[in-house]
Amino acid sequence: MTGDTTVQILWFAGAFALVLSSLLARRLPMADWVKMALAWVAIFGLVFLVIRAWQAVT
Repeated sequence: MTGDTTVQILWFAGAFALVLSSLLARRLPMADWVKMALAWVAIFGLVFLVIRAWQAVT
């Protein structure tokens, strides 16, 4: 595992911790919690796809 991979893993773990803590702090009903979690997955997925597309172009 390279240093670059370690930094990427730490970044994703930190981002996941921030999202998870924001969802847990709101104390919403489970249905809303699942809906918001899916929205966060969609946001990160979209960002990932945009970055991949940008890398493919350059």
